[in-house]
Amino acid sequence: MSPDPILPHVKQPADLRSLTQGELEQLAGEIRTFLVEQISETGGHLSPNLGIVEVTLALHRSFDSPRDRILWDVGHQAYVHKLVTGRQDFSTLRQFGGLTGYPSRSESEHDFIENSHASTALSYALGNALANQREGRDAYTIAVIGDGALTGGMAYEALNHIAVLRPPRLIIIVNDNGRSYAPTVGGIAALAHLRFDPRYEWAKKTVGKVLRSLPAIGEPADELARRLKESVKQLIEPGTVFDAMGIKYSGAIDGHDLDALEEALEHAKAFAEEEPTVVHVVTEKGRGYEPAINDEIDKLHGVGSFEIGTGMPKKAELKLTDVAGKALLHAARERDDIVAISAAMISSTGLKEMADEFPDRVIDTGIAEQHAVGLAAGLAMSGLRPVVAIYSSFLQRAFDQLMMDVALHELPVVFLIDRAGVTGPDGPSHHGAFDLSYLRMIPGMTVGAPADAAELCGMLQTAWDAAGPIAIRFPKGAAGTLPGLPVEPIPVGEWEQIREGDDAFVFAVGRMVDPATKAAIMLEQQGLSVGVVNARWVKPMDPRLSEWATSARHVVTIEDNVLSGGFGEGVADMLAAEGVEVPVHTIGLPDRFLPSGAAGDVLASVGMDVESLAKRIAESIA
Repeated sequence: MSPDPILPHVKQPADLRSLTQGELEQLAGEIRTFLVEQISETGGHLSPNLGIVEVTLALHRSFDSPRDRILWDVGHQAYVHKLVTGRQDFSTLRQFGGLTGYPSRSESEHDFIENSHASTALSYALGNALANQREGRDAYTIAVIGDGALTGGMAYEALNHIAVLRPPRLIIIVNDNGRSYAPTVGGIAALAHLRFDPRYEWAKKTVGKVLRSLPAIGEPADELARRLKESVKQLIEPGTVFDAMGIKYSGAIDGHDLDALEEALEHAKAFAEEEPTVVHVVTEKGRGYEPAINDEIDKLHGVGSFEIGTGMPKKAELKLTDVAGKALLHAARERDDIVAISAAMISSTGLKEMADEFPDRVIDTGIAEQHAVGLAAGLAMSGLRPVVAIYSSFLQRAFDQLMMDVALHELPVVFLIDRAGVTGPDGPSHHGAFDLSYLRMIPGMTVGAPADAAELCGMLQTAWDAAGPIAIRFPKGAAGTLPGLPVEPIPVGEWEQIREGDDAFVFAVGRMVDPATKAAIMLEQQGLSVGVVNARWVKPMDPRLSEWATSARHVVTIEDNVLSGGFGEGVADMLAAEGVEVPVHTIGLPDRFLPSGAAGDVLASVGMDVESLAKRIAESIA
């Protein structure tokens, strides 16, 4: 007879503290089963959460959340945290109006930050620890960093500052699973494994105190003891980056041994009374689910719905990401100057096939977007054609490098920007709602927004001979079929007229071309004549814009980008500069962060589905 389930009875972290060792092990198994079953239906981040079950349980048993703040970096490893803080309805995970896929301040008082971009939690944690110290709050700050986040430069900026300010009650948990989306890149990622022991620390302090008390030796003897200790430690095993910074370090702890974890956390709490402390835990990504463990690509890091028995997707379809990767591979076979760069997302950005065939021409920088763009600049300066394959919201992190390192030098770097516009289930931190605005403002930047897979390939073909930087942005979505490669290049600045019209001309960008065309057809049935232009180059714009605008009584622009600084503003500015007096109505994403949910649901919620567009265009004409 199987034991009664425990997970349904865990309503808050305090419920974990009464469980026995055997019950905790049973609960860990239940959580892994729950995650596999639920995520197989909804999709989500599977293997990071399978790997951090015991660490999460130990943290919530050792600390008192939310008084003690637990900060998750990256936020996609917080599903178990959600489960033990009262959020066990995963049926709507990452759906519109449902449970978010990352920590969310609006969901729970146990979520201190809304964090899905990596390498940021140490900065938040330092701020919280300093505030606690200043206000005299008797609380710990615990930052859980890992899953590749220690490859990001911002983490080391924060560590450097922590080493200087040294606030008490700050504990850093390094979740070392050797991976981010893919195997973790970088020498610093391979941390040395050196376990500290409280008895050793007591002995070191005691010996130092005795030596300082000797009148003939005094302080120099204590310094001699310190140097002797450091020399012995270096003989046993080289120090870590934390040792070099003077931050107390404990590791490596088996991240699946609850007893060892809780013992290490108790020691860390004692040491953290005086200074910041690092606890280094080693975990297995995908633990407990064989298809994830056996997946050499990304351990089933982020998945859609899948078959539990095999881990294979329930619905396999060709995506625009796949098309971009195949077009890039085809070009790489023709030109040996093409080099691709990924910030820890080779598979997720479509580069795996190229990496398999040309491993020396695909560079993974780790989660280091600024460095990735700077590296591309150096490669371009040296005669190569670098392609930075990256998500829209992650490229935001490298804006200065876009501006100062690439554009200022007029370098031919290609930015292949995935997840542009409304991305869907990953929510507000992942919607690529701002790229048209921040790319348009960069001098010399060419910006393309293909409406389909064929145009995506055509723009890439154009990019290989571009004289300066070129950005091609496309949404997360199905591609239909793969175009025959190579596709004819699409001349920069040349738009495509799809329909003629007298009452209005609609200029639509990217994924909005199809719903704009369907809306125009609906309006035709209502007696309105609406033309549609596929404005596939956002910068530079087609010089025929003024000709189209003067042939109709109204101009409407539609873009899956915020209106501020976006395509619509560009159209209005160009028409005003040319003296074209025609009403311009702009339709785009609202001035707020949008929630999780299927792209269609999110767009409908802001009036950008076909029916809403038809109504808004008709109102503009009226």
